[in-house]
Amino acid sequence: MPAAKLASSDTRNAAPLIRRALLILVALSATIVLGFAMRGDGNDYRTPAWALWIHLGTVIPAVPLGAWVLWGPKGTPGHKAAGRIWALMMVVTAIDSFWLRSLTGGIGPIHIFSVLTLYSIPVSIWNARRGNIQAHRRAMVGVYAGLFIAGGFTMIPGRYLPTLLFG
Repeated sequence: MPAAKLASSDTRNAAPLIRRALLILVALSATIVLGFAMRGDGNDYRTPAWALWIHLGTVIPAVPLGAWVLWGPKGTPGHKAAGRIWALMMVVTAIDSFWLRSLTGGIGPIHIFSVLTLYSIPVSIWNARRGNIQAHRRAMVGVYAGLFIAGGFTMIPGRYLPTLLFG
């Protein structure tokens, strides 16, 4: 293959990756700006109880259901139905997380996972419908891993959940 044609092919292949990287950068920047804009003096915001219950009610069942969807049989009606339910739970969890604030009363770095989830779920569904199952799987595994990473960050001493659970 001529060098000029090879370079053109490499540029076309890199364009979607560059677009995604820019979209993620914009989303992360928006999260940071939103966090500072919603920041209080630390004493004027209390997490509503309903937000915590919705969050826990969607995130706890998402762990075993996500495992079944990721490691169970693929392409079956059960996989598709459970995957839709899991994706919906993750989107609700991500949206709801913006009512769960950090100790300062603002949106914290943990909310980056919410933004990534809100980006990755639709992209993953789009990839599955286009037949790009490898990209679909990669995105869903990323969201599932993010579920555990974000869950680990919520258990940092001084945050609300460990205080609620362990006093």
